[in-house]
Amino acid sequence: MSDPTNAPVNPHLAAYAARGLKGRILSGVQPTGNLHLGNYLGAIRNFARLQGDYECFYCVVDLHAITQPQDPAQLAAQTREIAAAYLAAGIDASRHAIFNQSAVPAHAQLAWVFNCVARLGWMNRMTQFKEKAGKDRENASLGLYAYPALMAADILIYKATHVPVGEDQKQHLELTRDIAIKFNNDFAQPDFFPVTEPLILGAATRVMSLRDGTKKMSKSDPSDFSRITLTDEADAIAQKIRRAKTDPHPMPADAAEAEKRPEADNLLGIYAALADIDRDAAIAEFAGRQFSDFKARLTDLAVEKLGPMGAEMKRLMADPAHVDRVLRAGADKANAVAEPILAEVYRAVGFLRP
Repeated sequence: MSDPTNAPVNPHLAAYAARGLKGRILSGVQPTGNLHLGNYLGAIRNFARLQGDYECFYCVVDLHAITQPQDPAQLAAQTREIAAAYLAAGIDASRHAIFNQSAVPAHAQLAWVFNCVARLGWMNRMTQFKEKAGKDRENASLGLYAYPALMAADILIYKATHVPVGEDQKQHLELTRDIAIKFNNDFAQPDFFPVTEPLILGAATRVMSLRDGTKKMSKSDPSDFSRITLTDEADAIAQKIRRAKTDPHPMPADAAEAEKRPEADNLLGIYAALADIDRDAAIAEFAGRQFSDFKARLTDLAVEKLGPMGAEMKRLMADPAHVDRVLRAGADKANAVAEPILAEVYRAVGFLRP
């Protein structure tokens, strides 16, 4: 029988283990305004929690944002808002890179190479293009169609070993893995790009609308009462939770019942995530009680957790010069890693760089 201690070690992970780390992370958030509870619980809070165990690159994905029409002045302001949220959540910009994607040209340069590696059949299976393009596919931008190849480039330009993702991003990460494997095979570089692993964390990785438990909480929903934004004041948070859609029955008695009641299940998932307990514990705590009791406790918890972060975001956004300095320093760190990797890619492909 073979000794498991002598099994092959992923060379990308081995390099981090020698530094006392579990790997390298890349993730990002689009600067499209109205940062909400779903962004926080599904992504931003976890970014801060992961920084002790991983080398982290957190970008504001402004290249992805322009796959849809944007107001230029708003885009710039919203880029700063995302950066402020990263800082307010506790990400240490002195140790990790916080930057906007467009400030690192290698993202777009590698994306073109990946456009030539990815197959049309792979891209046609991407469900998010179908959802975002809707019925008017002929008027969708080419950038929206090629979005997943750029996402793969975002990850692999740093040879990231892990990516924290929500459930709706798992398909894109699978494409990233396919592209990495195909590039490695096509160019006889077996371990060039890592096969990136997903990190799906927390009790509420997919937060749903407060007005419809079957739809994801969204920045674009016309109803402000469908979401809690990270800069909402305590009164606004209380009002939105009080008006959140429920049903006429007492709180679910068990997980099986909760799954059949989407609005109750969503609110319980939010409570569990904010309280840092699992969903079953949240269900047990409130089983059979009235929604009014539960909503009062959820309101207190949301204000306690989100209030300080919202206040810090507002303080940071009032000092845009400071936020811009953080972004520039982060871009310098990111470019220092990305440019040598891009040079390796170009050599592997056969691009001449006299």
